Amino acid sequence: MDTPDATEAFVAHRNLLFTVAYEMLGSAADAEDVLQETWLRWADVDHTTVREPRAYLIRTTTRQALTRLRTLRRRKETYVGPWLPEPLLTAPDVAEDVELADSVSMAMLLVLETLAPTERAVFVLREVFELGYDDIAEAVGKSPAAVRQIAHRARVHVAARRPREVVSPAETRGVLDAFREAVETGDLRGLLDLIAPDVVLLADGGGVVQAAPAPVVGAERVVQVLGNVTGVLSMRPTRVNGYPALTLLQDGAVHSVMAVRIDDGRITGLYAVRNPEKLSRLDRETAVSR
Repeated sequence: MDTPDATEAFVAHRNLLFTVAYEMLGSAADAEDVLQETWLRWADVDHTTVREPRAYLIRTTTRQALTRLRTLRRRKETYVGPWLPEPLLTAPDVAEDVELADSVSMAMLLVLETLAPTERAVFVLREVFELGYDDIAEAVGKSPAAVRQIAHRARVHVAARRPREVVSPAETRGVLDAFREAVETGDLRGLLDLIAPDVVLLADGGGVVQAAPAPVVGAERVVQVLGNVTGVLSMRPTRVNGYPALTLLQDGAVHSVMAVRIDDGRITGLYAVRNPEKLSRLDRETAVSR
C-alpha cells in the first residue's frame, strides 16, 4: 500500500532506477515503462517488511528490465538496418562523473548489447553500481556462486570490446569541434586526419527514414558519406549519454544526433541516430545517477 514515506523513498531513488533500466535496455522510453511497473509493485508491497528500500527497488527494476530486454531482443532481430541506443540528453553533472558517463556512453551501450540478458544485468549491477553478489543473485534468480562466474565472464567479454581508454568529455569535445569544422567546410583531408582507417559509421533510421542500411566501414567510404552532407546539414554541439555530441539540422529541423567513439585520439565509431521515435525525448534533460 502506498504511503507518503514509500513515495518519498521511490522518488529519492528514481534517477538511480532509471539509470539501471536504461543501461540494461538502451532505451529511455522502455526505461520509463520499467519504472512505472516498478512503482506499481512498490506501491502494492507491505513496506514494513522492506529493510533496504534501495536494494529492493533495484532488484524489482532489474527483474522488470530483464523481462523487457528479452522481448526487445526478439524485436531487434527484425529491426531494419543497424540498431543504436536511444540518445539521452544528460544533465551537465553526469560528465563530471567520468565512470558514470563512460557506462552510459553510446560506445559502451553497444558493447553491452553483445551480452546475453542475464550477463548484461549482472555486469551493470556489479561493475557500475557495485551491488553485492547476494543482492544481484536475488535480482536475477541465480545463486551467488553462479553470479560470480557470470560477472567474471561478462567482465572479460566487455574488456575485449570496450574503448581502449576512458576519454574525457573535454577531449571528446575537442575532437568533435575539429570534426564539425571539417565537415561543414568540406575539408575532407582534415576528416581523414581525424578518423581511424578502420572507422565504422552506423546510421539508425529504423526503416522509418532514409539511412545507410548497413555499417559503412573504412575511412575513405565514411568520408565519402560525410562529404554528401556538406552544405546540406548544419551541426550544433549538444551533450548526450554523458559526452559531447552533435545534433544535425536540416532546414532548422533535427535530422539526427551523432555520437562518437574515440580510441587513441582518433574517431573509430560514428553513431548517427535518425529514427524519429528515438529523438522524441531530446527536448529535456535526464538526470542519471549511481
